[in-house]
Amino acid sequence: MSADTSFIEDLPAGPLDAYRKKAKFDWKKLKLVFEDVNLLKMKLKVWNALEKDSIFQRPEKELLTKEQKRIAALQLQQFRKYKFMPTNGQKASIKDRARYLMTINEALAAAYPDVSVKQALGVFLFQNTLATLGTERHQHIIEALWNRQILSALALTEVAHGSDAKNMRTTAVYDKETQEFIINTPDFKAAKCWVGNLGKTCTVALVFAQLYIGDQCYGLHAFVVPIRNPKTLLPYPGIIVGDIGEKIGLNGVDNGFIMFQNYKIPRENLLNKISDVTPEGEYESRISDPTKILGATLENLLAGRVGTMQESANNLACAVTIAIRYAAVRTQFGPSNNEELPIIEYQLHQWRLFPYVAAASILKIFSTAAIRHYLNVIEISHTETTVDNLNDMISEVHAIISAGKPLTTWACRDGIQECRECCGGHGYLKAARFGELRDTIDARITYEGDNNVLVQQTSNWLLRQWHSVLEEGQVCSPLSTCSFLKDHLVILKFKFNGSTVQDVKNINFITRCYQWLITYLVKITHDKQTALLEHSKCKFTARNDSQVYKAAILSRVYGEFVALKYYWKRINRNDVEISLRPILETLGILYGLSCLDKHLVYLYQGGFANNHSLSELVKNGILDVCSLLKSDVVAVVDALAPPDFVINSILGKADGKLYEHIQAEFFNNPGAMSRPSWWREIKVDNAPELKIRSKL
Repeated sequence: MSADTSFIEDLPAGPLDAYRKKAKFDWKKLKLVFEDVNLLKMKLKVWNALEKDSIFQRPEKELLTKEQKRIAALQLQQFRKYKFMPTNGQKASIKDRARYLMTINEALAAAYPDVSVKQALGVFLFQNTLATLGTERHQHIIEALWNRQILSALALTEVAHGSDAKNMRTTAVYDKETQEFIINTPDFKAAKCWVGNLGKTCTVALVFAQLYIGDQCYGLHAFVVPIRNPKTLLPYPGIIVGDIGEKIGLNGVDNGFIMFQNYKIPRENLLNKISDVTPEGEYESRISDPTKILGATLENLLAGRVGTMQESANNLACAVTIAIRYAAVRTQFGPSNNEELPIIEYQLHQWRLFPYVAAASILKIFSTAAIRHYLNVIEISHTETTVDNLNDMISEVHAIISAGKPLTTWACRDGIQECRECCGGHGYLKAARFGELRDTIDARITYEGDNNVLVQQTSNWLLRQWHSVLEEGQVCSPLSTCSFLKDHLVILKFKFNGSTVQDVKNINFITRCYQWLITYLVKITHDKQTALLEHSKCKFTARNDSQVYKAAILSRVYGEFVALKYYWKRINRNDVEISLRPILETLGILYGLSCLDKHLVYLYQGGFANNHSLSELVKNGILDVCSLLKSDVVAVVDALAPPDFVINSILGKADGKLYEHIQAEFFNNPGAMSRPSWWREIKVDNAPELKIRSKL
């Protein structure tokens, strides 16, 4: 049965029609492969509301940083008043409710990233952490949050510690006489910093600190800490708090720093789902290993990471939409003096852009799958039902997301830059929007876990699976993302013997290549670590000195493979119409070959191929697929693209009237044709007047 696409608005007629008419599929139906119908309707509802709301109208000129913070705070306050949640949302399951909330913030992030960050930190992640790590004694805080009475911040990072969470130095010492925790910052290096919403607006923070009872440290725990008086927004005594200053981008977010000086909070402000302190000062915990307590405490960051994956895939979709629509209209050069071709016709332009269109398609579906897996394990962990392999499932989801967040954000970063360059000088205009997209993704590469640290968590998990294969012949992979490692002896015997480009332009070849690559890379990484361990007797050194060219590449290759795995699974579902299969397979093959092109050295190094044919065929395959995609690519980005209001680019509007929009930008920007107020400061009194005067 054909999906109902009537709620998706038609695109305006214009210069892009020439390419749209060449497409061999219905772009609206393709959109419903990339988007869940109900969630797409929710996003459209959000965007329509924001477009009509005066407070969300974009300013005509650049605002000062302090004004950006003010506007973002007002926009967040207004956004929280909207009731976007479906009528049954409050009664939905944990998984469905979280999915609704993530979709609402996803829609906000696409148009207003600053406000989205403030909401994600100040509402959603705070609520999620209280729900998973807190108990009934924290329910009143959650209710105040939903009633818009408080805004929060998550204070984990310190000036001298970010990724190394276990060595954070903020302390919370229990005083059993007063039944309070006394929070202290030992020195400036231990000050909490880069905390979103902390600089000016939050009234409460979730502070991660080392819990002490007497001289005994029980590791990092989470505490609800009042920061400002909600009636005055002035900080409470015992706190030094401020804004860290102007950043490269996202200046609507008031990132702050904070130091505590014998600051007291009630015992009940400890989030006590996993561990607690009795009034008498006895420490109680469901987990005996402090490192596992830390892991459980920080597991909530996964929500931020999968959200970052989805937002980054959406940003990449915006960027390729702008660049492809521009390329289909912009003409330059041609085979004769009287003919100019759209730059989309040039092979070099296709090779630069089309792989990122494919990446946006694959990563959009991959991020959706990652969210689904994450929410599934969250829901299972909140039920009374015993699931035998739940811990293995959580570990695998963690490995997927730890590879997926770097993969997606790096692809988005590189894609936005390429798209900007493909639009030439016009792409450098602020109104083209590449600058904002680039600044936003720049921050995502670092926050919610530094990419180069996250990939180590993935490679460590894969190495544990490899060790299990060697010792027991088994893999703990409930989601089957690396279950093929059991067949490592057969896989490593694979040899490439193709002779035509058709031998590489298929799913089976790409899958076989990735299985071989992952198996080979995990083997040489394991062998390197084993040799280093025998030499140094230090596990830290063994891991540290096997990252470059081995473990880090292993994680990236695994991330690409898993992304493709979930993409193939999605496009082969029964609800995908036959007419859409060719374009979906083309996109998947282009992404796979483009990624493999970057890993050819390892395929040769490990003996998968012994002559130049593999390299030539992969490269020729990429060019063939790009040529094949040319007629369909405008319709593909139509399926990926949000409305013009969200894209917010003069180069990427759906009507394709490129030069009309550039002219409007030139003519209508404030002060465009007025004399500058400072003209007297630069005038030259004795300059000759060169305008020719009439003698009459």
